[in-house]
Amino acid sequence: MDAEQLRRAFTGFFEERGHTRLPSASLIPHHPAAPLLTPAGMVPFIPIFLGEERPAHKRATSVQKCFRTADVEIVGRTTRHLTFFEMLGNFSFGDYFKELAIPFAWELVTGPLGVDGDRLWVSVHETDDDAAAIWSDTVGVPAQRIQRMGEDNFWEMQKGAPGPCGVSSELYYDKGDEFGEGGGPAVGGDERYVEIWNLVFMQSQRLADGTIVDLPRKNIDTGAALERILPISAGKPSVFDTDVLRPIVAAAESATGRRYGDDEEGDVALRVMADHARGMAFLVADGVLPSNEGRGYVLRRVIRRAVQRAYQLGSEKLVTPTLVASVVEVLGGAWPELTESADLITDIVSREEERFRQTLRSGFALLDEALAAGNRTIAGDVAFRLHDTYGFPIELTREIAEERGVEVDVTGFEAEMAEQRRRARRHAKEGAGAASADERYRALVDEHGPTEFVGYEVTEAAARILAVLASEGDTVEVFLDRTPFYAEGGGQVGDAGTITTPTGTVEVTDTNSALPGLHRHLGRVVEGEVTAGQEATATVDADRRRATMRNHTGTHLLHWALREVLGDHVKQQGSYVGPDRLRFDFSHFSAPTRQELARVEELVNLAVISDAPVLTEETSMKEARSRGAIAFFGDKYGDMVRMVRAGERSLELCGGTHVPALGMIGPVRIVSESSIGANTRRIEALTGEAALDRIAAEEQLLERLAAQLNARPDELPDAVERLVEGKRAADEELRSVRRRGLAEQAAQLAAAAEDGAVVARVDGLPPDQLRELATSVRSAPGVDVVVLGGSPDGQRASLVSAVAKGSGLVASDLITEAARTVQGGGGRHAELATAGGRDASRLDEALDGVRRTVAEARRSG
Repeated sequence: MDAEQLRRAFTGFFEERGHTRLPSASLIPHHPAAPLLTPAGMVPFIPIFLGEERPAHKRATSVQKCFRTADVEIVGRTTRHLTFFEMLGNFSFGDYFKELAIPFAWELVTGPLGVDGDRLWVSVHETDDDAAAIWSDTVGVPAQRIQRMGEDNFWEMQKGAPGPCGVSSELYYDKGDEFGEGGGPAVGGDERYVEIWNLVFMQSQRLADGTIVDLPRKNIDTGAALERILPISAGKPSVFDTDVLRPIVAAAESATGRRYGDDEEGDVALRVMADHARGMAFLVADGVLPSNEGRGYVLRRVIRRAVQRAYQLGSEKLVTPTLVASVVEVLGGAWPELTESADLITDIVSREEERFRQTLRSGFALLDEALAAGNRTIAGDVAFRLHDTYGFPIELTREIAEERGVEVDVTGFEAEMAEQRRRARRHAKEGAGAASADERYRALVDEHGPTEFVGYEVTEAAARILAVLASEGDTVEVFLDRTPFYAEGGGQVGDAGTITTPTGTVEVTDTNSALPGLHRHLGRVVEGEVTAGQEATATVDADRRRATMRNHTGTHLLHWALREVLGDHVKQQGSYVGPDRLRFDFSHFSAPTRQELARVEELVNLAVISDAPVLTEETSMKEARSRGAIAFFGDKYGDMVRMVRAGERSLELCGGTHVPALGMIGPVRIVSESSIGANTRRIEALTGEAALDRIAAEEQLLERLAAQLNARPDELPDAVERLVEGKRAADEELRSVRRRGLAEQAAQLAAAAEDGAVVARVDGLPPDQLRELATSVRSAPGVDVVVLGGSPDGQRASLVSAVAKGSGLVASDLITEAARTVQGGGGRHAELATAGGRDASRLDEALDGVRRTVAEARRSG
């Protein structure tokens, strides 16, 4: 059985049993409770398990791509651990539980997958008698091959972290006596007893404070690693001998000239290269790029580990292109995103390898020198030099050292890193004396003049660094002689991107003006160091810029359309133009109607469809005003201004960046309109892809609603009207029934009056209905005093007192003491008073006190 046959056998088995096959989600999870990368097949279903979303299907099956960072350092040293793997899974969302999940697993493994049942062992949680009984009594697994374990059979995404969790049961395959001690997985170890399937009974949730509570429903989440089952079903010694990895191992052999099986050191290296090739290819295909933090750091680490292993095997040429080409060839059929992104993957990993190889030889020379010194520890400053100068991640240094039986002074390394950050902050102050920030900025302008902005034409430009100043925390301020980065202004956010020199890289997170005309690039040094006087390449995040341009030109069209629909009195009062959305504040005396907003949106989109050019022109302020150009709120203008004509009707003064033609904005969708002050309104809108996503989501919502109402989307208004009318009639009928019930109950209570007084307990009614009942009893002939007490929920207490005008009693006085008894209080009213309390257990005591109060009042009257 090959990998594709295994995928089909697994998912087909469950599809035959009512499961819907769902596609794999990305390796980049999006739920707040999810870890950095998708480690298991259940991650896409976290919102369903937590009850945040309703499942579209009660049963599901999938083949989910997964990546686990915890196994990075183990990979290669065993023949079963991997970073990237495919998780085969079946899921039940409140449908079946252990009673079916366990027999399903046994039937599939011993049937279509062809695993010998006599070689299977089972583990259950030490408290899970139900699972043990199903394995023994229903499936027929011998009791001696069912073992109870502790925390090994309690599953959670990250140990101790908030999220769904539950006890589990695992299937193990016994490879035989030659692989270690017998006695089952609890005794024999991982090399002999290989876990092939984990059945998680997902019925719990760990909260942020560590407590575990029940989920809204009992769920099933199972995960069987394809790479664990495949060697067994294919009759191969290990996963590295199967069709998903052996061709990639062969590519590693070709790239290094080493043959798999010749020696253990070479085999470990070839296995690392093959596994990491898969990991790097899938990470890049899902949008991860190398960096020094987060997912990007994981990618950088696996690329450099693979390159380091190739280098140790004597490879002087690039190996990653060969490796990822093999991955695409082997797995591109099952995972089309690899084929679609093949060129991008090759380009990204090749660039990373080239950068690492530039310093690899020198770095290994330094490391070999440190290892040859005979010391048992590599000094922290050496580890720091390897990291800072030669690009060796600290984990890589530790791993190489560990193979030689040497430790690394990690504490010293971290101290060096902290000192580097302090030096970067001090560096900005060198030569500046006690000058203030403004003085330094003015000195830059005096010496070099204003920043030359070239960002209207390009998003990447060569530049020279004029100064690098420290800011708050790890942030630095970089000043260039020329820049493509737009500085925040006119409502448009500043650009982000990178500034790269031969010795380092700054990740620019924002750009603004330190002084008029002086661009300040705010960011962090993410690699090496950058200094004044260096030549640099300034690169704007082009995708982010394009999205911002769409929103900025869209804002101009929105302003024009609002004036067209609402009147020329509309003036901009503020704006936000970012890559994610646009916000436009404007003067208007009332809320626009739905029809007016629809007309505004229609006009904007008609202008977009026209695809008219967006033209810019430098002219005098006087000329611009004579031609009807509109100035933006809050902006300052010089004698010469920049006019932006967006289509035939929109003409505004603007220094921002814009699309060259209206059609490039894409659809425009108004998502909200609100008041933010007297005569000031705010509109928020989306353009381009964000608008398309919004439209698609709204259409999906309409489809879901239509399906629930058994109607077409165009029939929804009539269907909803029928539903509302039906609910209105049902509510009236319910009120009528309740009134009749209360009337009957009131008659019964009135019939039991003693000396014209009714004091009784009536549970299960909300306070308003209890009050209605009391007034109804009071209206009965011969009744002039009514006090009712009850609990709507078994915990809270409600009291109502109703007296007739001629009774000589005050309603609130009758229940004042009773309210204290139930730990509450109430208002003071003569004829009708209510009160409440927290302790319903003392209601009878409270009502007894009322009876005494009424009796005493009668006697004294």
